[in-house]
Amino acid sequence: MNDPLYSMLHAEATADRTKALLSLDLLSNKAAGIGDHSTEDFWKNARESLNLLGDADGRLRTLKKYFVEKNEGA
Repeated sequence: MNDPLYSMLHAEATADRTKALLSLDLLSNKAAGIGDHSTEDFWKNARESLNLLGDADGRLRTLKKYFVEKNEGA
């Protein structure tokens, strides 16, 4: 994979991971993160943030496994 493509994919996954962690922190530690939302909105936002975090971590592991470790073993 060429460097610009790898860099873009890695940066995007890293940004998604950061966004998810920030959202989960806001939801769990800051009352302002809850605002005027219903409990269902809160749960939905928490699930979406966790899914984004898992997806981002998975993408980062995949990039490392197939494009970093592969090149190190060559």
